[in-house]
Amino acid sequence: MSGAQTTGRRRGPRASLKQLVPYLLTQRGPLTLALALGIVGAGTSLAQPVLLGQVIERVQLSQPLGVLLVILSVLVVVDALLSGFQHYVLQRMGEGVVLHSRRTLIARILRLPIGEFDRRRTGDLVSRVGSDTTLLRAVLTQGMVEAISGLLVFFGALIGMLVIDPVLFGITFSVVVIALMIVVAVSAKIRPAVTQAQQKVGDLAAQVERSISSIRTIRAAGATHREQRATEAEAEEAYVLGLKVAKISALIVPISFLALQLSFLVVLGLGGYRVAIGAIGIAQLVMFIVFLFLMVAPLGQAFGAIAAVNQALGALGRIQEIVTTPAENDHDVALAPAGRIVPLAEQAQPDAPAIRFNDVSFTYRSAAPARIDARELVRSGRGGRGAWRDAEAAPAEIVETSVLKNVSFEIARSSRVALVGPSGAGKSTTLALIERFYDPDSGSIELHGVDLRNLDRGELRAQLGYVEQDAPVLAGSLRDNLLLGSPDASDAECIRVLRAVNLGGLLERTAANLAHIGSASTHIDSAPDHIGSAPDTENVESLGESNLPPTSDIAAAHLSRALDAEVGERGIMLSGGEKQRLAIARTLLSAP
Repeated sequence: MSGAQTTGRRRGPRASLKQLVPYLLTQRGPLTLALALGIVGAGTSLAQPVLLGQVIERVQLSQPLGVLLVILSVLVVVDALLSGFQHYVLQRMGEGVVLHSRRTLIARILRLPIGEFDRRRTGDLVSRVGSDTTLLRAVLTQGMVEAISGLLVFFGALIGMLVIDPVLFGITFSVVVIALMIVVAVSAKIRPAVTQAQQKVGDLAAQVERSISSIRTIRAAGATHREQRATEAEAEEAYVLGLKVAKISALIVPISFLALQLSFLVVLGLGGYRVAIGAIGIAQLVMFIVFLFLMVAPLGQAFGAIAAVNQALGALGRIQEIVTTPAENDHDVALAPAGRIVPLAEQAQPDAPAIRFNDVSFTYRSAAPARIDARELVRSGRGGRGAWRDAEAAPAEIVETSVLKNVSFEIARSSRVALVGPSGAGKSTTLALIERFYDPDSGSIELHGVDLRNLDRGELRAQLGYVEQDAPVLAGSLRDNLLLGSPDASDAECIRVLRAVNLGGLLERTAANLAHIGSASTHIDSAPDHIGSAPDTENVESLGESNLPPTSDIAAAHLSRALDAEVGERGIMLSGGEKQRLAIARTLLSAP
């Protein structure tokens, strides 16, 4: 990637440590407990080398050890128990942070403006809820809070080493400081690398979602192998970027190991010399070595925490990109011509038409953002430090498609109107504007004489019955789909609307299957697996529609249980017409 290309692109989503803190504070109780356990554990750890030094001195003087060994043993056991309990608390806190972040993301995604879904890929949004939020757990389980409590041990060990031998301490500490500086410099590269890797994971999820959702079309077109190659290419690019993260993270391990080894060798060599010249005793040298190991443990946690935090911030940037996107209704008051949201009953005009378009123009502005090719990112990582650190993505290339221009019409109350025109004429767009999925670029739309922008979106949509052109059916049961907009509807109401849209036969066939199963056994164990399911293949013919018992003979209990029949992923167990009618039944049940 050239420098000109790099400067022409915007930076990818970023996050700061300040934005991570609120996620940690959602778990104040476990956080406080973990820190308290860390403080107590630090005290028990720091007491051990002091007691060990006294044990050695008593052995040298041939004095009885007395209760010292008992106290030292108890401290070791208590320290181990506290460490295990703290680990559990941190794991629980990590799961709580992940849950909170997922709740926040889900709540925001379901309230994003419809235009955001036009510009984003479904799989990428799913990836943010799944893999990106999981990375936040690493901040806790891989050392951030442990590192904070470990600071007490670290500084306590430093003080102990300084008191025992300032000269030996100065040389040892210099090695540690140099290692720490190198780790910080290396870890700074992790955050943008993780951002790139997670972006590619999102692209992979979007590609897989596309392939699965269109599997029948892909099979019919004989495109299975091509789709497989395209998906594998995304997976391979995610693998390459994942390796980049692994390589950077792997540098931290040998640096930590070298720091420990050099420190240990310095202490043994120089410490042995200072014991020989009488500057310190053997007990002091042993205490110094134990303090060194106590210092190295939290230092390793700090090294791991630096890497974990940088990884988490890379993922948090993608989470925050969605969380900070304004929700659909965030600016409704500012957009309202009246300067406030008003109830429909307050402004409705009895003589006004049901719907009025006043010189309305509208242009779609949508396109999935064009991303930098992952291979370019990898190549730039070798020679372009700035490009690698920035984790840049190409700006979204927004495609504008003008659909409506200066459109005006009225729809009288209690009238029935059909919008007729060729594909792309704006029929679906007109309905989307009435539902206020979008706002017009110019002009206004009125409901009962009230500008839609003055109305609460929930109240507006409660006045309308909307059935989409492709009639999406949710995975689940008939009941799940019907209760989407009317969660308190009774079974009788659900059955009524199904019959009103000519789906009574479907319901009754399923109920008949249940009745047949019930007559063949002493009780019914479960709802049917799917629409019109039969107990086995031998009995399918006997359950045909011609052999159904009369509707009046079908028990109401079986009809109610038939509502629990599964419709399959995207309603695959229903025909296209049945999907449309189920969507209409759902709208009728809401009774707008």
